[in-house]
Amino acid sequence: MKFVIQNNKQNHVILMRSLGYHLVKRGESFAKRLASGEFPRLHVYLKDVDTGLQFSIHLDQKAACYQDQTAHSGDYNGDLLEQEKQRILNFINNQ
Repeated sequence: MKFVIQNNKQNHVILMRSLGYHLVKRGESFAKRLASGEFPRLHVYLKDVDTGLQFSIHLDQKAACYQDQTAHSGDYNGDLLEQEKQRILNFINNQ
């Protein structure tokens, strides 16, 4: 699921930490655990675009099961993702 927020001037790392996310070890994305283990987790990629800051969010059900591959069990739509999108938008709009 992708969505864009406009006029965000906050540092990406600070913003995502405020939302409960942590940097993924490669530093390219952010994750938020939904249980005590590493998975399932919400996984977000950020990208600066002309219209603002683009969020690309999905739910990782488990880790990639092929060596040197990025394939995984990910959900890109659904109620949980809609709720998280709304939580992010509410947080940013109330700053």
